[in-house]
Amino acid sequence: MRGDATSWDENAYRESILKEREIQTRTVFRTAWAPDGNPNPDTIVVASSDGVVASYSISSCISKLPLGFSNIKTQKFLAAEPISFLQGHNGPAYDVKFYSDDEATLLLSCGDDGRIRGWRWKDLTEVSVTLQGNDVEPILDLVNPQHKGPWGALSPIPENNAIAINTQEGSIFAASGDSCAYCWDVETGKVKVVFKGHSDYLHCIVARNSANQIITGSEDGTARIWDCKSGKCIQVIEPAKGLKSRGFFSRISCIALDASESWLACSNGRNLSIWNLPASERISTIPTRATVQDALFDNNQILAVGAEPLLYRFDMNGAILSHIQCAPPSAFSVSLHPSGVTAVGGYGGLVDVISQFGSHMCTFRSKSV
Repeated sequence: MRGDATSWDENAYRESILKEREIQTRTVFRTAWAPDGNPNPDTIVVASSDGVVASYSISSCISKLPLGFSNIKTQKFLAAEPISFLQGHNGPAYDVKFYSDDEATLLLSCGDDGRIRGWRWKDLTEVSVTLQGNDVEPILDLVNPQHKGPWGALSPIPENNAIAINTQEGSIFAASGDSCAYCWDVETGKVKVVFKGHSDYLHCIVARNSANQIITGSEDGTARIWDCKSGKCIQVIEPAKGLKSRGFFSRISCIALDASESWLACSNGRNLSIWNLPASERISTIPTRATVQDALFDNNQILAVGAEPLLYRFDMNGAILSHIQCAPPSAFSVSLHPSGVTAVGGYGGLVDVISQFGSHMCTFRSKSV
């Protein structure tokens, strides 16, 4: 093999290797379908490990694929160009939610920097992507409180790992790294309630708005139900209670509520337990091959993804109804459009869009900073 070593650029080579590694190790932590009123899914928002919050057009991604081409089989993934692109956080962005679904809709995100930030969704859809990044200021910017230690020293700002909303009460709830959950008032930007009781940091949170409650899941292996008015814990759920293997495998990595807010899915390690909340009773425990990292209800079925490239569908008794290969080797997010289309996001910055019939509509790699 011959070559001209005199033109070799060692620094450029190293930079290219580092850039490739960065792309391969980027992670999509959350996806959310935009409330655009379109019966067919088109716009999806992605929160990534580099702090980016970006939106993508699914129809645009599909149009760039050759006719009849499924890129998941070839592992050659489309590098998609976003509609909007925000450097949302200094550190990973862990969650995105839409607050309301009208003209005043806010796009909310939270991240490792301890902030909850909100932008007018209408503004993001009207401004050119080239003018965004750090140029679009959020209209909401909440920062977790710091705790005082000896001699008045302040703790680091705890991260926000997940958020939930209650638009009727004007509240945003945050699952924080200081083992507390916070209820923020959207109008005043101040903390209304602090929920204390967990002994380790929180991974997940959902709002049970019909009962004015929230449910949190923690590294301590418990899920707790809280009353939002008093801030008191009214029930502790321990999915791993009685199991031989605890520790890492007892942590609550994700929780999900069904539409009636009567059923709770709770992941602890390689188990997914289903709880009837009115009866305070566990109905079933579903063993899984890998750690479940996100789940949601689709009527009386459960969709789940985790540390393997598969999207599972279970019935309430734990029977596997289907499993579909997906692009991310480890998936952290599953989101469902009202049409039945599913988006799975995870390792490699990948988002896999799967039709209601189980076919792959498109797979794309989200844009990095």
